[in-house]
Amino acid sequence: MQGPRAPLDTEIPSVIEFLDSNLRPEGEWSITSEYPIAFSEANRNNIRIITENDEVLAHAVVRPMIIKTPAGLFKIAGLGSVVTSTEHRNQGLSTKTIESCLDAAKAHGCDFAILWTNLYDFYRRMGFELAGNEVSVLLDRDITGGEKNLKFMDSGKIAPEAIHRLYSQHTVTSLRTIDETRKYLQIPNSRVYTAWDATGTLKAYAIEGKGADLDGYIHEWGGNVPALVSLFAHIRQAQKRNITIIVPGHSQNLVRTLKEHGLHVNEGFLGMIKILNTANLFSKIKRHARSLGVQDLVLDATGGKYYIGAGTSVFLTDSERDVVRLIFGPQKPSEIHDFDKETAEVLDRVLPINMWVWGWDSV
Repeated sequence: MQGPRAPLDTEIPSVIEFLDSNLRPEGEWSITSEYPIAFSEANRNNIRIITENDEVLAHAVVRPMIIKTPAGLFKIAGLGSVVTSTEHRNQGLSTKTIESCLDAAKAHGCDFAILWTNLYDFYRRMGFELAGNEVSVLLDRDITGGEKNLKFMDSGKIAPEAIHRLYSQHTVTSLRTIDETRKYLQIPNSRVYTAWDATGTLKAYAIEGKGADLDGYIHEWGGNVPALVSLFAHIRQAQKRNITIIVPGHSQNLVRTLKEHGLHVNEGFLGMIKILNTANLFSKIKRHARSLGVQDLVLDATGGKYYIGAGTSVFLTDSERDVVRLIFGPQKPSEIHDFDKETAEVLDRVLPINMWVWGWDSV
């Protein structure tokens, strides 16, 4: 066996054929259409394969991204398309490709890695933990209100610049180019809903579906709350079916408004997260704490142990899972550990940090 390693240019067709036959056996399109950035030539060196006699046996891909947040910029690694051929499973090949992807992410200077899966125990063995704050809102009834006199369109044939303008207004988002937005608009099996005012200005957008994934889920949206409410009302009336709206936990105004319309809200996790660069991540969070006026935040790692607290009140743990949950939530630190009142108040001001990856960027 050879690898894990990045594929050669000449091997890309066989890699894609392997992925399509194993992950999209009945698909009407290639997986490369669903993940145009992850499988671009620019990201080829972040793909990992194991081969034998020129046959691909296992695959994983990692995609570095820059995430903008109120706490600063974070470089993260999205991990996905992990698969081993049926006849070569239970040999540790997927673990090897994942570990190689994480090594590549560390080489890129990524602060942490994130993935989306229901194989929790498998990924916990590699140090991942469920974390982050995701709210699911079930759009199962007609709603009213919102911004008036909007015109709605159900089509992806719109200028990517218009989508990009609203997308860029999010306080927590990955840094994208207009060209990347253009490629996302071409992803098959995606429904693009938009709301426009009388001047022809895009006021809100919502994206449902992404190839074989996220059907029935609005996984990305942009615009002010009144325009979004009107757009969601239009989607419900036009589709006449239940649709789940995925919302970052920090989008409190939207969540509160949808609750007022009687919609059911369920709180969950963003994904499974693993810290890759502890020193760099802790440094950024402490810098953020100082910007909030917190000068004595304790967030350090030494000899496999983690120190978290404020002043002389410090929580000690050797579990990276504890640290991931404290930093990314969804609970506040005071809900995870019995800190004294003063320390809890300090930590709750800083943590968890607002972190989000929109559906188009999932890997």
